[in-house]
Amino acid sequence: MTTVDSIMTRRIVTVEMDDTLLIIRGLFKYLKFHHLLVVDNRKLVGIISDRDLLRALSPFLGTFSETMHDRETLGRRAHQIMSRNPVVVHPETEIKTAANLLFERNISCLPVVSHKGYIVGIVTRQDILKYYIGSKGVDE
Repeated sequence: MTTVDSIMTRRIVTVEMDDTLLIIRGLFKYLKFHHLLVVDNRKLVGIISDRDLLRALSPFLGTFSETMHDRETLGRRAHQIMSRNPVVVHPETEIKTAANLLFERNISCLPVVSHKGYIVGIVTRQDILKYYIGSKGVDE
């Protein structure tokens, strides 16, 4: 039985609920991550994907058509755009179970939390795909 502990990314990036979209945009740009975990008192409360950010920001930012209203979208807060109550797994969750969750819920990542509720990693569709491509087959 192979678990998500063996494939998850342990280097995670978190933001606070009141962090601005300006900060979040910078993190996505410079860290090359696709998901940020939103925490409150060190507990997971939400997820922001790079797609969530793109939907929340004005498409006119950085163009000649940019207005003050467009720039104001950078002042919005993480809690305004995050997905709440994220589906999570534990380190001992089987990879096949995690893959099924991603598919059934149509989500792209699963935060991995300890039984005390602390974030210990994240597993993405890409992590699972890499695992199965690296395995002898997908019939496990």
